[in-house]
Amino acid sequence: MEKYLKNLDYAAVLPLAQQVDYLPGQVISKTLAQNSVFGLTLFAIDKGEEISAHRSTGDALVIALDGAGEITIDDTRHMLHAGDCIVMPAGHPHAVRAPEAFKMLLVVVFPPKSATE
Repeated sequence: MEKYLKNLDYAAVLPLAQQVDYLPGQVISKTLAQNSVFGLTLFAIDKGEEISAHRSTGDALVIALDGAGEITIDDTRHMLHAGDCIVMPAGHPHAVRAPEAFKMLLVVVFPPKSATE
């Protein structure tokens, strides 16, 4: 049987936020799926850490799982708390900062190859 998701147990109820752990002074990521059309990654970002500004070719959905995170899109800051989500549009600069320990699920949807050619 081919598996399309990785790093998660199959056919088991899992507390999503507990599938990635905080480590002091670090940004930890756990890839659940990655291919040419989408990516699914869990992040645990320790208090005071950040993912610096960058751009993506795909639209990115951030779903806050634990703590609080500051998402900056085009120089506008947005605070997320557990249960909140935000879309970071393709092509726009965005960054993530953790004023307190922060866990998130990142879903990135990339354009089909025909759309980028």
